[in-house]
Amino acid sequence: MKICRECFYDVFEEEVHSCIIDNQLFKPGERVAIGASGGKDSTVLAYVLSELNRRHNYGLDLFLLSIDEGITGYRDDSLETVKRNEAQYGLPLKVVSYKDLYGWTMDEIVKMIGLKNNCTFCGVFRRQALDRGAAMLKVDKLVTGHNADDIAETVLLNILRGDIARYNLYFLGTRIPLLPLLLHFDNCFCCETLTVPFTYAYFKRLDYFSTECIYSPNAYRGFAREFIKDLERIRPRAILDIIKSGESFRIATSTKMPEQGTCERCGYISSQKWCKACVLLHGLNRGLPKLGIGRSRGHDNDECKKEAKQTTEGKEIQGKPCGTLDF
Repeated sequence: MKICRECFYDVFEEEVHSCIIDNQLFKPGERVAIGASGGKDSTVLAYVLSELNRRHNYGLDLFLLSIDEGITGYRDDSLETVKRNEAQYGLPLKVVSYKDLYGWTMDEIVKMIGLKNNCTFCGVFRRQALDRGAAMLKVDKLVTGHNADDIAETVLLNILRGDIARYNLYFLGTRIPLLPLLLHFDNCFCCETLTVPFTYAYFKRLDYFSTECIYSPNAYRGFAREFIKDLERIRPRAILDIIKSGESFRIATSTKMPEQGTCERCGYISSQKWCKACVLLHGLNRGLPKLGIGRSRGHDNDECKKEAKQTTEGKEIQGKPCGTLDF
């Protein structure tokens, strides 16, 4: 639609409101955490949801939940933005740090492992940290500002890795053990591309942080992102078509799906004896950071124990012992 700026605001906000009402996403009195990174998508989500909650009397208790990965010159600056958002929107803020949860910062991890596989650690730790933070806040639901670009990248990444089953679990919502809902921003038609939230944030003059992570240039996801952008230049609907294809994937009945259980070490959701975070921590704490890198094969923790014993003779090298997460 060709509309003026003010009408654009109204259309955008009404689309989000209709999405919430039509899908009955919330109930009065619920506690809802908003994953807040300080970036444009999460900032727009926090602003719009707080405005709609007030305007339409949803009756929600809203909170901002931020993860501090410990990246100097990036996350420390973005958290200052989130702290300003806390005051601007009147929403309580909870910051959960990798250092407190795992005993490591991303700066320390990168110093040990280098730039090649660091995003594997950050992705695993961040997903778990969001769940842990939500549990600390005792919220009923967690909402995130993922847009359609992010979802399309996830579809493509799982295809490239030959792991469509993981993508199906993601869309069925079985990844979040502590919360009944993970609301993605792209659920609303008006938010289905990266452009709309950016335009809204820019013209509304929202306070957001736009610097890219200093450790992300070598991330595998970045190559998928560039590929999708090239496709979009040729065919603008490519992003939406990729998502639709991902939603239509069917897993063969003969495929053995992972059984959801809990980690023996930390109690987090896992299809193995140890969750991926504990496997990665085991390697870090014993000076073997690449121990948990790559596809899980169901015996990661046995390999960890065996190799750690051979290499360190049962002695801790640095950090906390695996399984002593401060939850």
